[in-house]
Amino acid sequence: MSALPASAHRTSHLDKTRLMSSTSESPSRPPLRTLTPIEGRVLGVLLEKQHTVPDTYPLSLNALTAGCNQKTARAPVMNVTEAEVVTAIDGLKGLSLVFEGSSSRVPRFEHNMGRVLGVPSQSAALLAMLLLRGPQTAAELRLNTVRLHAFADISSVEAFLDELAEHEPPYVVKLARPPGEAEHRWMHPLGHEIRVESLAMSAPAAADETVAPSELERLRAEQRELSSRVQRLEALVEHMASQLGIDPDALIG
Repeated sequence: MSALPASAHRTSHLDKTRLMSSTSESPSRPPLRTLTPIEGRVLGVLLEKQHTVPDTYPLSLNALTAGCNQKTARAPVMNVTEAEVVTAIDGLKGLSLVFEGSSSRVPRFEHNMGRVLGVPSQSAALLAMLLLRGPQTAAELRLNTVRLHAFADISSVEAFLDELAEHEPPYVVKLARPPGEAEHRWMHPLGHEIRVESLAMSAPAAADETVAPSELERLRAEQRELSSRVQRLEALVEHMASQLGIDPDALIG
């Protein structure tokens, strides 16, 4: 008997996860709404730290707030208070996306993203990076998720992104390719307002290819390229630190 292709295994895994979610979760759970930016940040931090600092996961309120205000690997950089994080946690609890542990004298929090959304760990890793770093290309996502999941290649990332985009409503959307950039970026719509004109259209905009960008468009393209390079460098530093057994967050403080 021939082996099933990888995409079939992923689809089967996704279907099983959704089935488990639909049969084990209470039907009275409220539908998923648009998250606030802080709720999205909290959710992304919890999933990230589950993989990068497993010894201290679930996270205390102090550690979770520090992760939300982290200066590296975050876009945008935030400066939230513990009270704001508590408000976000309460909102996520109402959606069953976050649980509070009861085995410690210090309250600790963990995410429930994969079960609620019905997605495999690979997709959850991509969603976390989009929540933490904003829109990214498939190549950037592969590099930035290396500590959460090691994707074999960019096409593997794109396959999971396509599955997420096919969900109704979609968990990710492909943005229109800006002038001066070779690749499309993807974004997580939860916690973000998406303008229709920013979405990638199915028909190619051939006319746009022949129009020289304005000076403002050129500057914006340069800024995006610099931002992309910084993100790639940050991911490389994090990967090297992981290989050496060093926590990059501890070095930065």
